[in-house]
Amino acid sequence: MNSLEYFSLFLGRLRRAAIGGLLLMVGLMTIAHGDESPDYEREARLAEQIVDDIFDGEPVWLEANEHSFLAIHTLTEDEPKGSVVILHGRGYHPDWPEVAGPLRVGLVDAGWSTLSVQMPVLEKGKKYFDYLPLFQYAHQRIEASIHFLREQSEQPVILIAHSCGAHMANDWLNNNDDTLIDGYVILGAGATDYKQEMQTGFPFANMRVPILDLYGANEFPRPMAMLPERKELLKQGGNTQSLQQHLAGADHYFHDSGPGLTQAVADWLNTTDF
Repeated sequence: MNSLEYFSLFLGRLRRAAIGGLLLMVGLMTIAHGDESPDYEREARLAEQIVDDIFDGEPVWLEANEHSFLAIHTLTEDEPKGSVVILHGRGYHPDWPEVAGPLRVGLVDAGWSTLSVQMPVLEKGKKYFDYLPLFQYAHQRIEASIHFLREQSEQPVILIAHSCGAHMANDWLNNNDDTLIDGYVILGAGATDYKQEMQTGFPFANMRVPILDLYGANEFPRPMAMLPERKELLKQGGNTQSLQQHLAGADHYFHDSGPGLTQAVADWLNTTDF
């Protein structure tokens, strides 16, 4: 084999190695970031399962990203003090019985109309990193929900978000300002999966509206370790009505804590000037 043939063989091997490395990188990125769009079929199945069993409130279909998504609109009997948008946690639905369901019904009794929103979901078993590409879809759903309520009333609109819904809300707030809302309630903030570091920071320091950072006393260890950081960010935000508060006996998912959760949120809503 002469030197030219050897050089050609070397370049071929180098090219194949580079292509192989690129394919491996793409594969790893796919594993890390998961699907690039919501599982709309699963969302349709979730809607089918819950819509016929809604006794309080009415299902409404809103538009975002050229797709319809379900929300449950529940009105007060009298003039409301305002409205809240409720974002559920990962893989659940707007009537999830641990958080979204109790809040969307219970806050109505406290004088607040509610709009509980179906957030983007993936198939079961997906983790925090898999959901990161879905945050961009969540942005439009949050804004569509807020605009829907603004068309109904000029009263304050408060955003309430739990767990992965809170990650989505934080990402929206980090990429926009908070002028579309009048207050923010964040529940179970900062929870991710094992060895998956949080990619979306807390926006509190740059927000003008009052914030309630509510967590269960039996929250996961990593979110609990973030409490001093979150408290400092609330302080930097400068709103004197912002509050960090724990709920005794509650865990991250607020299992069996619906009444206490609703009361804590309602008390803050009804003692805060918006």
